[in-house]
Amino acid sequence: MRKEYDFSKAKRGPAVPVAKGKSRITIRLDDDVLEWFKDQVDLAGGGNYQSLINAALRDHMGKAAEPLEKTLRRVLREELRKAV
Repeated sequence: MRKEYDFSKAKRGPAVPVAKGKSRITIRLDDDVLEWFKDQVDLAGGGNYQSLINAALRDHMGKAAEPLEKTLRRVLREELRKAV
């Protein structure tokens, strides 16, 4: 390592810029929830647990906005598939 470094042309900020449409936040999750997502990524052979959490939240948003009739039909189809 050098004794001195020249930071005169350095810029403040993140080393990797955040993609458009993404926000950096701090969130507290239960340890077991976080471990489950990390385990899912490991089982899939790699990836990013944060992307998996984002996908799970999107899926929930889609189902939460689903009309009751559509939800009932979906649940019945899933249950009938299991029964056969």
